[in-house]
Amino acid sequence: MSVRLADLTTEDVAAITSRPPTCVLVPVGSVEPHGPHLPLATDTVISEEAALRAAEALRREGVATYVAPPVSYGVTDYAHGFAGALSIPAPVLTAYLEAIARAILAEGFSHVCLVNNHLEPAHDAAVRAAIVALPQGRASVACPLTRRWARTLSDEFKRGDCHAGRYETSLVLAADPASVRPAAQALPKVPISLADGIRAGKSSFAEMGIDRAYTGAPQEATAEEGDALYAKLTAMIVAEVQEALAAVPMAGQERLT
Repeated sequence: MSVRLADLTTEDVAAITSRPPTCVLVPVGSVEPHGPHLPLATDTVISEEAALRAAEALRREGVATYVAPPVSYGVTDYAHGFAGALSIPAPVLTAYLEAIARAILAEGFSHVCLVNNHLEPAHDAAVRAAIVALPQGRASVACPLTRRWARTLSDEFKRGDCHAGRYETSLVLAADPASVRPAAQALPKVPISLADGIRAGKSSFAEMGIDRAYTGAPQEATAEEGDALYAKLTAMIVAEVQEALAAVPMAGQERLT
């Protein structure tokens, strides 16, 4: 059976939810500039690919897992001024994601996990706010911004100069190589840390001196490194889901009303 929720029929869903534990992963991304070499959908591409790989891993662990259609818009204020930065208000994103999560749980799925790889702080906060009012253990967020998961990733990621750099370019090469423009091989390294800029109070890429909507070293990216990074993102998602499921007795995983 397809791992994509949208491919299922109504009868498929009824049969699946009658045999818990079950889980739906909701990829969350953005429409945001990622240099002259990566698509605006980069964050969504990464979230969806990580979710697809994690769904297979969770299935091997006995959790019937499916990947919902992605939420492709997010809070994208730092990229303001660059063409293609389509930002939505944080409260709108929170309300929308909460409504999606509630709808999934109301269908009888045991758990819903929001898989987020758009790392703007206001966006991450909006995603996390979406599960606050949901029953404990029934929803989670998997995002590499937390210290627990960030420390498992690449040096570039940990430095913060990873926006469309080696880190994200490697991930897109592993997921959708045709979408990476040849320009990636000729781009000079831009050693500007978004993390440092944010801590210093900068409010945009432009204020940080990022003039082509990328940082880091995209020319060093490889699909092999991307696959290795997806293994770590997969482990993150699997752990968040398994830990949440373990905290909720099976009898407490009925439909929400």
